[in-house]
Amino acid sequence: MSTPPALARRALPRRALPRRALPRRTAFTHASLLLATVAMLSACSSAPPSQGGSTPTAAPTPAPTPSAAPEVTITAGPVDTAMGLRAMRIDLLNAGTKPYTVRGYPAVRVLDDGLRPLDVAVLDGTAKISRIERFDGPPRRVTAAPGEHLAAVVVWRNTVADIEVPAMTGRRLEIAPGGGRPAQTVTPDGGIDLGTTGRLAVSAWTTPPAG
Repeated sequence: MSTPPALARRALPRRALPRRALPRRTAFTHASLLLATVAMLSACSSAPPSQGGSTPTAAPTPAPTPSAAPEVTITAGPVDTAMGLRAMRIDLLNAGTKPYTVRGYPAVRVLDDGLRPLDVAVLDGTAKISRIERFDGPPRRVTAAPGEHLAAVVVWRNTVADIEVPAMTGRRLEIAPGGGRPAQTVTPDGGIDLGTTGRLAVSAWTTPPAG
Protein backbone atom coordinates (compact mmCIF):
# COMPACT_ATOMS: atom_id res chain seq x y z
CA MET A 1 0.00 0.00 0.00
CA SER A 2 1.49 3.33 -1.07
CA THR A 3 1.93 6.28 1.23
CA PRO A 4 -0.42 9.09 0.69
CA PRO A 5 1.22 12.15 -0.87
CA ALA A 6 0.09 14.34 1.99
CA LEU A 7 1.93 12.25 4.45
CA ALA A 8 5.01 12.04 2.22
CA ARG A 9 5.29 15.80 2.11
CA ARG A 10 5.04 16.19 5.92
CA ALA A 11 8.40 17.17 7.20
CA LEU A 12 9.90 14.89 9.73
CA PRO A 13 10.81 16.53 13.01
CA ARG A 14 14.52 17.56 13.25
CA ARG A 15 16.60 15.85 15.86
CA ALA A 16 17.88 18.32 18.41
CA LEU A 17 21.69 18.56 18.52
CA PRO A 18 23.44 18.77 21.92
CA ARG A 19 24.79 22.25 22.84
CA ARG A 20 28.58 22.69 23.16
CA ALA A 21 29.53 23.94 26.60
CA LEU A 22 31.00 27.46 26.42
CA PRO A 23 34.14 28.27 28.49
CA ARG A 24 33.67 30.37 31.59
CA ARG A 25 35.67 33.29 30.29
CA THR A 26 34.33 35.71 32.84
CA ALA A 27 35.78 33.81 35.83
CA PHE A 28 39.14 33.34 34.11
CA THR A 29 39.27 37.02 33.17
CA HIS A 30 38.67 38.13 36.76
CA ALA A 31 41.38 35.78 38.04
CA SER A 32 43.89 37.08 35.47
CA LEU A 33 43.20 40.70 36.41
CA LEU A 34 43.66 39.89 40.09
CA LEU A 35 47.06 38.21 39.49
CA ALA A 36 48.22 41.11 37.33
CA THR A 37 47.26 43.61 40.03
CA VAL A 38 49.17 41.67 42.72
CA ALA A 39 52.26 41.51 40.50
CA MET A 40 52.18 45.26 39.89
CA LEU A 41 51.87 46.02 43.59
CA SER A 42 54.80 43.71 44.39
CA ALA A 43 56.98 45.42 41.77
CA CYS A 44 56.17 48.87 43.16
CA SER A 45 56.99 47.90 46.74
CA SER A 46 60.36 46.31 45.81
CA ALA A 47 61.50 48.98 43.36
CA PRO A 48 64.51 51.08 44.53
CA PRO A 49 63.84 54.70 45.45
CA SER A 50 64.05 57.15 42.62
CA GLN A 51 67.40 58.88 42.26
CA GLY A 52 65.60 62.09 41.53
CA GLY A 53 63.78 62.11 44.86
CA SER A 54 64.26 64.84 47.42
CA THR A 55 67.29 64.55 49.74
CA PRO A 56 66.44 64.17 53.45
CA THR A 57 67.09 67.35 55.37
CA ALA A 58 70.01 67.01 57.85
CA ALA A 59 69.40 67.86 61.46
CA PRO A 60 70.64 71.37 62.32
CA THR A 61 74.03 71.53 64.04
CA PRO A 62 73.69 72.86 67.60
CA ALA A 63 75.49 76.08 68.34
CA PRO A 64 78.82 75.60 70.21
CA THR A 65 78.70 76.11 73.92
CA PRO A 66 80.84 79.04 75.06
CA SER A 67 84.01 77.95 76.87
CA ALA A 68 83.80 78.20 80.61
CA ALA A 69 86.08 80.69 82.33
CA PRO A 70 89.23 79.10 83.79
CA GLU A 71 89.12 78.15 87.44
CA VAL A 72 92.57 79.61 87.98
CA THR A 73 94.79 82.29 86.46
CA ILE A 74 98.57 81.76 86.29
CA THR A 75 100.95 84.71 85.93
CA ALA A 76 104.74 85.15 85.95
CA GLY A 77 106.63 87.64 88.09
CA PRO A 78 109.87 89.44 87.25
CA VAL A 79 113.08 87.45 86.74
CA ASP A 80 115.70 87.92 89.45
CA THR A 81 119.28 87.57 88.24
CA ALA A 82 122.43 87.06 90.32
CA MET A 83 125.75 85.46 89.35
CA GLY A 84 124.25 83.57 86.43
CA LEU A 85 121.32 82.27 88.50
CA ARG A 86 117.77 83.08 87.38
CA ALA A 87 114.69 82.85 89.59
CA MET A 88 111.11 83.70 88.67
CA ARG A 89 108.05 83.41 90.83
CA ILE A 90 104.81 82.11 89.35
CA ASP A 91 101.46 82.93 90.89
CA LEU A 92 98.19 80.97 90.83
CA LEU A 93 94.98 82.88 91.54
CA ASN A 94 91.78 80.99 92.33
CA ALA A 95 89.36 82.75 89.98
CA GLY A 96 86.53 80.30 90.63
CA THR A 97 83.80 80.11 93.23
CA LYS A 98 85.04 77.02 95.08
CA PRO A 99 88.24 76.18 96.97
CA TYR A 100 91.03 75.01 94.65
CA THR A 101 93.44 72.34 95.92
CA VAL A 102 96.75 71.19 94.47
CA ARG A 103 99.52 68.93 95.69
CA GLY A 104 102.98 68.70 94.21
CA TYR A 105 104.76 70.55 91.44
CA PRO A 106 103.52 72.64 88.51
CA ALA A 107 103.77 70.94 85.13
CA VAL A 108 106.13 73.15 83.10
CA ARG A 109 107.34 73.16 79.49
CA VAL A 110 109.68 75.64 77.78
CA LEU A 111 108.43 76.91 74.40
CA ASP A 112 110.02 78.83 71.54
CA ASP A 113 108.50 81.76 69.62
CA GLY A 114 106.33 79.37 67.62
CA LEU A 115 105.00 77.73 70.81
CA ARG A 116 106.96 74.57 70.04
CA PRO A 117 108.39 72.75 73.08
CA LEU A 118 112.16 72.83 73.50
CA ASP A 119 114.29 69.92 74.64
CA VAL A 120 114.67 71.09 78.23
CA ALA A 121 114.77 68.90 81.34
CA VAL A 122 112.37 70.13 84.04
CA LEU A 123 113.47 69.08 87.53
CA ASP A 124 111.25 68.86 90.61
CA GLY A 125 112.75 70.79 93.50
CA THR A 126 114.85 73.95 93.28
CA ALA A 127 117.71 72.40 95.29
CA LYS A 128 118.75 70.49 92.15
CA ILE A 129 119.93 73.84 90.77
CA SER A 130 120.00 76.18 93.78
CA ARG A 131 118.14 76.32 97.07
CA ILE A 132 115.59 79.12 97.20
CA GLU A 133 114.60 80.29 100.66
CA ARG A 134 110.94 79.69 101.54
CA PHE A 135 110.41 77.62 98.36
CA ASP A 136 112.63 74.65 99.12
CA GLY A 137 110.16 72.53 101.10
CA PRO A 138 108.69 69.16 100.08
CA PRO A 139 105.41 69.01 98.19
CA ARG A 140 102.28 69.18 100.31
CA ARG A 141 98.56 69.61 99.83
CA VAL A 142 97.60 73.30 99.68
CA THR A 143 94.24 74.97 99.06
CA ALA A 144 93.36 78.45 97.84
CA ALA A 145 89.93 79.83 98.66
CA PRO A 146 88.19 81.88 95.94
CA GLY A 147 90.27 85.01 95.38
CA GLU A 148 93.35 83.61 97.17
CA HIS A 149 96.78 82.81 95.72
CA LEU A 150 99.32 79.99 95.64
CA ALA A 151 102.92 80.40 94.53
CA ALA A 152 105.92 78.46 93.16
CA VAL A 153 109.29 79.46 91.75
CA VAL A 154 111.23 78.47 88.62
CA VAL A 155 115.05 78.58 88.67
CA TRP A 156 117.72 78.06 86.02
CA ARG A 157 121.25 79.09 85.09
CA ASN A 158 122.44 80.70 81.88
CA THR A 159 125.83 79.02 82.04
CA VAL A 160 127.62 78.38 78.74
CA ALA A 161 129.90 75.41 79.28
CA ASP A 162 130.69 74.71 75.63
CA ILE A 163 131.11 77.58 73.20
CA GLU A 164 130.61 75.21 70.29
CA VAL A 165 127.09 74.37 71.46
CA PRO A 166 124.46 77.01 70.62
CA ALA A 167 122.94 78.62 73.69
CA MET A 168 119.23 77.94 74.16
CA THR A 169 116.63 80.57 74.96
CA GLY A 170 112.97 79.85 75.51
CA ARG A 171 110.42 82.59 74.98
CA ARG A 172 107.43 81.27 76.88
CA LEU A 173 106.54 78.85 79.63
CA GLU A 174 103.55 76.53 79.49
CA ILE A 175 102.42 76.00 83.08
CA ALA A 176 99.66 73.76 84.44
CA PRO A 177 98.72 73.53 88.14
CA GLY A 178 99.53 69.80 87.92
CA GLY A 179 99.58 66.85 85.57
CA GLY A 180 96.33 66.44 83.65
CA ARG A 181 95.06 69.95 84.42
CA PRO A 182 94.61 72.71 81.82
CA ALA A 183 97.79 74.65 81.08
CA GLN A 184 98.32 78.36 80.51
CA THR A 185 101.15 80.20 78.77
CA VAL A 186 103.18 83.01 80.30
CA THR A 187 105.89 85.19 78.76
CA PRO A 188 108.78 85.94 81.13
CA ASP A 189 110.62 89.23 80.71
CA GLY A 190 113.82 88.54 78.79
CA GLY A 191 112.89 84.94 78.07
CA ILE A 192 114.39 81.78 79.57
CA ASP A 193 118.12 82.07 78.78
CA LEU A 194 119.34 78.58 79.62
CA GLY A 195 122.81 78.86 78.11
CA THR A 196 123.96 75.33 77.30
CA THR A 197 122.59 73.76 80.50
CA GLY A 198 119.35 72.51 78.94
CA ARG A 199 117.50 72.33 82.26
CA LEU A 200 115.51 74.25 84.86
CA ALA A 201 113.91 73.39 88.19
CA VAL A 202 110.56 74.22 89.77
CA SER A 203 109.44 74.27 93.37
CA ALA A 204 106.24 72.73 94.76
CA TRP A 205 103.16 74.87 95.15
CA THR A 206 102.90 76.60 98.48
CA THR A 207 101.07 79.46 100.15
CA PRO A 208 102.78 82.76 99.32
CA PRO A 209 105.42 83.74 101.89
CA ALA A 210 104.44 86.71 104.02
CA GLY A 211 106.21 89.96 103.21
